[in-house]
Amino acid sequence: MSETSVDFWHGRPVLVTGATGLLGSWLVPALHRRGADVTVLVRDALPRSLLVADGWLDKVNVVRGSLSDDSLLRRTFAEYGIQTVFHLGAQTLVGVAKVDPLGTLEANVRGTWLLLEAARQAKVPQVIVASSDKAYGDSTQLPYREDHPLQGRFPYDCSKSCADLISTMYAQTYGLGVAIARCGNLFGGGDLNFSRLIPGVIMATLRGQPFQIRSNGQFVRDFLYVEDAVQAYLELAQGLAADAGLAGQAFNFGLELRPTMLDLTHKVLAIMERSDLPPQVLNVASAEICEQTLDATKARTVLGWKARHGMDDGLRRTVDWYSRHFELLSTQR
Repeated sequence: MSETSVDFWHGRPVLVTGATGLLGSWLVPALHRRGADVTVLVRDALPRSLLVADGWLDKVNVVRGSLSDDSLLRRTFAEYGIQTVFHLGAQTLVGVAKVDPLGTLEANVRGTWLLLEAARQAKVPQVIVASSDKAYGDSTQLPYREDHPLQGRFPYDCSKSCADLISTMYAQTYGLGVAIARCGNLFGGGDLNFSRLIPGVIMATLRGQPFQIRSNGQFVRDFLYVEDAVQAYLELAQGLAADAGLAGQAFNFGLELRPTMLDLTHKVLAIMERSDLPPQVLNVASAEICEQTLDATKARTVLGWKARHGMDDGLRRTVDWYSRHFELLSTQR
């Protein structure tokens, strides 16, 4: 933790939406350690969430409600004097988006414009909007760079494309200090959405069961360990505070690798020393992009950001977390 980082965040009123998700559960403690005055917007205090289970809701300001409540957002900005927002609140699962496109658009698109409008009225200096490589949509021009057109076609991808365009609109039209973080697939301890590949592989393997890959195993994705994502968000907010010219810009954050889902599954199995449990390839996935990779050159050159954990290190840390988690659960039964 750099001295500059501590100085910037000490006493700073910060709002985190979507705080009980994977990224929020790591970002909130990081902000607290830096001395920030953290407020979280919580719709559902899920008891399984790392943020809830580790008692962080007792250490920060908690506002209970939904992003769809614009009066609540305006009151939160006014009462807590928010200076920086990390807008992580969203429906984040591709499969759920396919089943419930209306709910996904409500959360990801309307929730974003209501948040940004409240921030505009409150004159909040920095807003960091959580986006995704999915915002770029399907393309043969890989890896994605930040100037790639946003052309999401499937429900989740489209919701992220729209949210990014709305964020840019608020920066360009109203001068709102908003920047966009487009990360690869995040992984790390505390992700209890076991429909995702990495926690799903780990859970199945700990149970002695073969993991079932929904796709044909050849889908390619970029990934990023959650602690590196936290550092990316902090550095983007600090960069935006130092240079207002970053408003309206997007930054890619990823490991810039090209693992297939099958390759990644075998890597986790090797780390867990269970290569005797070959995965089952179901090939039933639909409404998903086959290949997505990111170019993070801009984040390195403009922000000085660099991932501190490679894929292998991040996976080992993640496997260790889940091993301890499930061992603790077994002793509590």
